[in-house]
Amino acid sequence: MNQVRTTEQRNPASMEIDRLSAIEIARLMNEEDQHVLHAVSEVLEPIAQAVEAVADAFRRDGRLIYIGAGTSGRLGVLDASECPPTFNSDPSQVVGLIAGGTRALTRAVEGAEDSREQGAADLSGINLQPHDVLVGIATSGRTPYVLGAVDYAKSLGCTTVGVSCNAGCELESRVEIPITAVVGPEIVSGSTRLKSGTVTKLILNTLTTGAMILVGKTYGNLMVDLRASNTKLVDRTQRIVSELTGLSSEESIELLKTCDGELKTAVVVHLRDCKPNQARGLLDASGGHLRAALEQKGG
Repeated sequence: MNQVRTTEQRNPASMEIDRLSAIEIARLMNEEDQHVLHAVSEVLEPIAQAVEAVADAFRRDGRLIYIGAGTSGRLGVLDASECPPTFNSDPSQVVGLIAGGTRALTRAVEGAEDSREQGAADLSGINLQPHDVLVGIATSGRTPYVLGAVDYAKSLGCTTVGVSCNAGCELESRVEIPITAVVGPEIVSGSTRLKSGTVTKLILNTLTTGAMILVGKTYGNLMVDLRASNTKLVDRTQRIVSELTGLSSEESIELLKTCDGELKTAVVVHLRDCKPNQARGLLDASGGHLRAALEQKGG
């Protein structure tokens, strides 16, 4: 008889949760959520390996592809969709695929996760390449759709990462970089949108944020790879330029106009006392890293 997976086990702390008051439920959920941060701390090494792999893919014009079913798939799509507005990245650089397609984002698509062939077909449909990184997300660690996708990616020579919440699961042994964050049984048995979903979200946050930082999307903790393309971004861009250069709001706005709204270009122009094209050359030579461009000798 197969052993019940951790994420499917009953949680002793919530056996009589239906007897609790609202504040008692909230307190219990908060107590259980404390396990999430510890679970992440236990897998920082493989997370860092994955961050490096994704950053390396980005440097070679490769992509990060998330694939999953149900909550796992939705979290991948969510993280992918938040990268362009956060980092001014191309929407094709981070892609989220979910079993059952876009319809599955808002409602369950029966049986969608059970086809290994469909996982491979969906990757073929986006023209997966060897220099892409595939992150298969499956709380159970055994979702056929994800396993089929991982096998297909491996056949092409892609780096494969697996995010799951059950130690010793099938996904662990199939990927190059397994990230298994064990958070224990959910307070509502099998409801993996809870602790399992939270730990998955934290891991995905780290993968994309870490990789974007490594490829030069930030200066310190400021998002600097911005183009002032709407009112909100114009304001944010101006404020960052002012902070990094010491210029007034009006001066920063004028500087940005001469730099086609490019934040990093504007900062280099002012601090290196050069023309916009020279600034772009310094940034290109430094791989897009603002700090390196500012510290580069000559130019």
